Amino acid sequence: MTATTPIRWGILGPGSIAQSFAGGVAASRTGKLVAIGARNPAKPGLAESFPGARILDGYDALLADPDIDAVYISIPHPGHAQWAIRAAEAGKHVLCEKPIALTAFEADAMMHAARKAGTFLGEAFMYRLHPQTLKLVELIRSGVIGEIRMIKSSFGFAMPSFMPQHRLYANDLAGGGILDVGGYPVSMVRLIAGAAAGKPFAEPDKVVGTAHLGQSGVDEWASALLHFPGGIVAEVSCSISLNQDNVLRILGTKGRIEVPDFWFAGGNRDVGLGRIDVIGSDGTRETISVDEKRHVYSFEVDAAGEAILAGRQEFAWPGMAWAESLGTLRVLDRWRAAAGLEYGIEKAAQRTNTISGRPLRSGGTAIAKRTIPGLSKPASVVALGFEDFRTFSSGSILLDAFFEAGGNLFDTGYVYGGGYTEKLLGEWLKNRGVRAQSVVIAKGAHSPLCYPDVIGKQLDQSLDRLQTDHVDVYFMHRDNPDVPVGEFVDAMDREVKAGRIRGPFGGSNWTMERMDEAIAYAERTGKQKPGALSNNFSLAEMLEPIWAGCVTSSSDAWKAWLTARQMPNFAWSSQGRGFFTDRAGRDKQDNEELVRVWYSERNFGRRDRAIELAARLGKSPIHIALAYVLAQPFPSIPLIGPRTLDELDDSLRALDITLSRADLEWLDGGSRRAA
Repeated sequence: MTATTPIRWGILGPGSIAQSFAGGVAASRTGKLVAIGARNPAKPGLAESFPGARILDGYDALLADPDIDAVYISIPHPGHAQWAIRAAEAGKHVLCEKPIALTAFEADAMMHAARKAGTFLGEAFMYRLHPQTLKLVELIRSGVIGEIRMIKSSFGFAMPSFMPQHRLYANDLAGGGILDVGGYPVSMVRLIAGAAAGKPFAEPDKVVGTAHLGQSGVDEWASALLHFPGGIVAEVSCSISLNQDNVLRILGTKGRIEVPDFWFAGGNRDVGLGRIDVIGSDGTRETISVDEKRHVYSFEVDAAGEAILAGRQEFAWPGMAWAESLGTLRVLDRWRAAAGLEYGIEKAAQRTNTISGRPLRSGGTAIAKRTIPGLSKPASVVALGFEDFRTFSSGSILLDAFFEAGGNLFDTGYVYGGGYTEKLLGEWLKNRGVRAQSVVIAKGAHSPLCYPDVIGKQLDQSLDRLQTDHVDVYFMHRDNPDVPVGEFVDAMDREVKAGRIRGPFGGSNWTMERMDEAIAYAERTGKQKPGALSNNFSLAEMLEPIWAGCVTSSSDAWKAWLTARQMPNFAWSSQGRGFFTDRAGRDKQDNEELVRVWYSERNFGRRDRAIELAARLGKSPIHIALAYVLAQPFPSIPLIGPRTLDELDDSLRALDITLSRADLEWLDGGSRRAA
């Protein structure tokens, strides 16, 4: 493609909005409509609705067409992530109708795919590219209505009646107002709050919401309040069964601004002249129009085309860049969560494939496997922690990717997420059918319930949540020195004999003295010996506990003990919780935890050497920190906790680093220089 060659567009899904987009392509400077992908290519009227475009049989045919550069996705919301990811894999640029995905987690996966493919991905909030939006921002920044205090915005309409088969009411099509039209007021108030602060957009620090869920379980009318740093409050509402006035109101200390139907610039799907009313505190009114007569969809076509031709992967402002699409969806996620709105298609029973729409694949080799003493099957060299996720649809994205890369070791705990982490893993293992291939770590008896009789009771609940009859590795989450150690060993040994623990057990955050005492007791009494630890271990030594009762094993004495015992340690906070990133530094004192837990001259020396070695290897310091944990002369298994696919991929970059004994000594503070 060159600046004089039009972007060749294909449309995936020939609905009514696709026809409007086609009109925008025809009126654009940069685009040309080439083909339509339809699941029913024989449907009457397609050729007439999309004149000059080839009608292809199915979406895969559209993505395989070599004469298409970019794809506009206009199918119902649940298909956005799947087909945007497949389009990126096919090397196609993507403009996706709003909402770009059902959740911010799905959108992040789409952006991950585009980032890897080097393709453009944009969310089609058409209003953001219309000249009216830029004019509105200019007025806000000019101070014409003083300091912004409140924003009120709605997008609501009433369908003729409840229509269960219509996409707006269909639960399996993610119907309802929040996803269909709620993104308009949310994205607009974030834009305005940002303009008031001199930024491209602003993130709310508080979101509260509610909704009425109708007989199909979708939101028929809903409302939310957003509070922004600096004091701006925004009221947003949406509906599919209730007419609203749909006037954007921006209230300032010197007056207000009103914009009717801002998503069409006061017009329709063809033309919006753009109308902005400025009302002074004395009641004076001025109407401003950008008097724009171009097709309203032509602006987003050209903005996408210009980005593609320039080699950019996202819209230029005021279009919706990736960070803004993610921020808007995070607000919608919180709004839906507050309203209790989770679609059936987001739950495990219906979400049986990966985010790309394909069955889960096994046999990945990006994450190697190793033998761990006491385990009957190989386990991946890193274990995945995932306690930040609260829905199956979000957590399964990361679990799938980890497994497809070769990972099979999963870290859970009875207290994680109030039990949801175990429930999520159990649903995923059953749904994907991979329990036999997986190694599950469980933990129980956390303070204050740190007693021997709690172990079996909590394991009952854990196994129920995990939908399995055993765990592979078990840790007491804390120790209770007031209880004789033998009572804890007896309790865990009983679970081994009952077949509910089928691998090593031991302590998380246990001292070496208590571990020695427990091992000696087991040897005297013929019980299974504690065979694993899960203590903090990192290139940076924890100076004081992050949380009460935590124990680090990073000291010289601990490393000698672990090596002599050949004791497996499942290391949490293996990368120093940000100490090896730009968040830390001798001159950075704003993060209380980093300063309290990690800041010492010895640790900074280790950090300096990690930075030096990373520069020589073309890696990041956090990669060196993870490689250090992996290279120990005892079984050392890091627990990693990525929240996104990018973070997962970044962690895996450490796995191809081989550190010698001399490297370890040098990083740790020895005199020998790393090779």
